Amino acid sequence: MTSLLKRLSGHAGRVVLALVFALPLLFMLVSSFKPDDQIFGDLGSLRAFLPVGTLSLDNYTDMFERVPAARFLLNSVLISSVTVVLGIIVNSLAAFALSRMRWPGRKLVLTVIIATLIVPFETFALPLVWWVNQLPLLRVNGFHLEWTTGWMDTYQVQVLPFVANAFSIFFFHQFFQSIPKELDEAAIMDGAGWFTIYRRIVMPLSGPAVATVAILTFLPAWNSYLWPLMVVQSEELRPVMVGISYFFQLNVGWGQIMAYSSMITVPILALFVAFQRSFVNSIASTGVKG
Repeated sequence: MTSLLKRLSGHAGRVVLALVFALPLLFMLVSSFKPDDQIFGDLGSLRAFLPVGTLSLDNYTDMFERVPAARFLLNSVLISSVTVVLGIIVNSLAAFALSRMRWPGRKLVLTVIIATLIVPFETFALPLVWWVNQLPLLRVNGFHLEWTTGWMDTYQVQVLPFVANAFSIFFFHQFFQSIPKELDEAAIMDGAGWFTIYRRIVMPLSGPAVATVAILTFLPAWNSYLWPLMVVQSEELRPVMVGISYFFQLNVGWGQIMAYSSMITVPILALFVAFQRSFVNSIASTGVKG
């Protein structure tokens, strides 16, 4: 009887916790189909979480008329996808060199990489702006290519500074440590080089770690607001998060804000649901090994 009560209380606690996280999302999604006056009128009751009353797609159509949401969405998909792909390649290669290869000073390098995790982005954002503004850039001028200086107001300034990530390197390093090194020795005896071991042995066995790093890289890239606000001036290059500020100019349309928020939240939820099992398995296996 006691064990049954414990299980029931545990399930009840999980249900309450799930509702705490789910209800704001449900309110956002339901409100995106309601006019502003009904959103405020339903706030004092459970109707705020139910699709009742006057429902329409007007907020979504008005949203696309008010801001170039499709362009912002395309920019964020492009920036986040490229950041994820390059991040997986660069960080996994760095972690492979630190975990599988033997060379002097690798422990010191790993320590320095981990130490950078304590440095908040805001402390080096301004120096980073100065640095990216000094970098060379190859531009197309008519039918000619010319070298200029400065990455401001480009796609690459929103991608390349965030490809290498200390946490991703550390996470890959911990996961690679759980793969038996005897596999490397057997491959070397068969004439394989280090890159072949990385490509054909280590990475195929690291699917859960890749999925986890993909999620953890995609989230900050998709949610980036401060950095694009500092380095991007052209409207056609801005990501979705910067687009939220458009709704707080002149007349605030809360239904449109809910519609826009729903549009930029759905990809995050879809990505997590798609990789949920790999994410949980990777965290569990890395935690046990670490």
